[in-house]
Amino acid sequence: MHRTIWGHIKRRLKSFKYAFQGLFYVFRTQTNMQIHAFAMILVVVVGVFFKISSSEWLFITLAVALVMVSEIVNTAIEEIVNFISPDFHKQAGLIKDLGAAFVLLAAIFAIVVGIIIFLPKFLLLFS
Repeated sequence: MHRTIWGHIKRRLKSFKYAFQGLFYVFRTQTNMQIHAFAMILVVVVGVFFKISSSEWLFITLAVALVMVSEIVNTAIEEIVNFISPDFHKQAGLIKDLGAAFVLLAAIFAIVVGIIIFLPKFLLLFS
């Protein structure tokens, strides 16, 4: 029994290792992920400056997570397509375009959330 529990714990820890390897890969290789991370830091700084509410933080967190997860999924789709179809193929391009559209919609959602939360605060600050 003791051996089985430690084996299970080791496997769980190893799965975290692989997940972090994937996360580091996306940050290291995808310029858009780096841009998203910079935008996230900027939004957090602005959120702290304006002392946004807990519910506003929830929406900001959701929007940021959606964009980051979308970028990771898009990168996975691109890697799969490149592996399966290294040469240009019309359908392979379409699959990549759909993955990019996923990220685009997530980014638009995040921008809308940011406008809804921060625009009134900026207008109040500058009025």
